[in-house]
Amino acid sequence: MTEDHQRLLAVFEVRVRDLMRLCDQQNQKISELENLLVQKENEQKEAAQSISELKVKCDNLLTARVVSVSEEEIKSAKMRLSKLVREVDKCIALLNE
Repeated sequence: MTEDHQRLLAVFEVRVRDLMRLCDQQNQKISELENLLVQKENEQKEAAQSISELKVKCDNLLTARVVSVSEEEIKSAKMRLSKLVREVDKCIALLNE
């Protein structure tokens, strides 16, 4: 082999080693990203489950609020109606005088 061939072979070996090192680095990065993806998927599943649970709680609270508001509104309506009946009775009494 001539000196040029040896030099070219040495350059080729260096470049192949660099390429192999780069390939190893990329494989490591891919592995890290795959692990991160699995972690994020688990976090997303947990978040979705948490959202689902919170929606159920929210629905339950809204239902409870509607029931409690309805009871309060009924009491308030009865009080207003009683007050109106008393006022009408007073008006009738004044008319009868």
